[in-house]
Amino acid sequence: MTHNAPLSSRTLGHLGSLAEPHQRVRTTAQLRAHGVTAAELSARCRPGGPWSRLLPHVYLLRPGPPTGEERLHGALRYAARRPAPGVPVQPTGRHAHRTPYPGAVLTGLTALAVYGFAQTRPENLEHVDVLVPRQRRLRSTGYVRVLRTADLPAPATVGGLPVAPVPRALADAVAQLRDGKTVRRLLTEAVRGGHCEPAAVVAELSRAKLLGLPHVVDAVDSLVAAGRAIAESRLYRMVREHGLPDPLWNVELRLPGGPRLGALDAYWPDQAVAVELDTRGHRRDGADASDEETEWSRYARKREHLERLGITVVHLSPRKLGDAMEQQAAVVRTALMAANDREPAAYVVVLPR
Repeated sequence: MTHNAPLSSRTLGHLGSLAEPHQRVRTTAQLRAHGVTAAELSARCRPGGPWSRLLPHVYLLRPGPPTGEERLHGALRYAARRPAPGVPVQPTGRHAHRTPYPGAVLTGLTALAVYGFAQTRPENLEHVDVLVPRQRRLRSTGYVRVLRTADLPAPATVGGLPVAPVPRALADAVAQLRDGKTVRRLLTEAVRGGHCEPAAVVAELSRAKLLGLPHVVDAVDSLVAAGRAIAESRLYRMVREHGLPDPLWNVELRLPGGPRLGALDAYWPDQAVAVELDTRGHRRDGADASDEETEWSRYARKREHLERLGITVVHLSPRKLGDAMEQQAAVVRTALMAANDREPAAYVVVLPR
């Protein structure tokens, strides 16, 4: 049988009995390639028929309403680029990937649902958000909301679905939300659930010019606080699991009768070694572009001042503590072991922070 020959009723029924959701959702072009004529398609999609039309040129090959997963595949079938007959799809953009849905990436609450966020579920989504290249002439329709972008992100593949990276998905979700509590819960879950680091989320929100929105400001503050709590937890675990001596936690140093020298996350007074977590805050939209450099300068000045007093300061980032904890423990251990080779540090007063 050629692809142009009509399928038998048995073969048509077999298409609808396929197990995988993406196999049960097909486009007109795919059905035509399997020999399904326009008349057969129309007949099977009549009221009470075994198939139904999900979206323009997209069909569900079984009776009944679509599942949440079938709706996602349907949206991707609708949004994916359709190659010209006989011409394979050519990847475009700096993030070209081989995918069954070229030029289409799930994002926003849709992508977060695919990642398993507790705040959203695929079956509860009113809209399915799909990113497509800006030059595409594709309109939102039905339950599909088309979002155009100048730079389609490199997708992750989760359950066979192309989804935007979590920070990008969060930014696209926040752009559609107006409730500060919902935004705060999503951002906090992203960090506490280990999906991404706060800095990556803040960078995407800044790129999308969302940091200045009132309902986003408090949510981002909560995000940064949650990120610090996770970083501190990783630091405690590093000391415990890698056999480092117990430090004094969360202290402030002062010169006797003099000014404060700054707060530290961990301090070993016998070795005069300090650890400071690099959890610098975010920069609001509209703020001076030099704000971040100014904040880093404060870090650098504090470190230089402490090291002039003979105190070694080790800066650790939350990401490195998560991705390379053993390596970071070795850095701290080396600093502690080198204490005997250094001149004694100046006397400082250690106070709880």
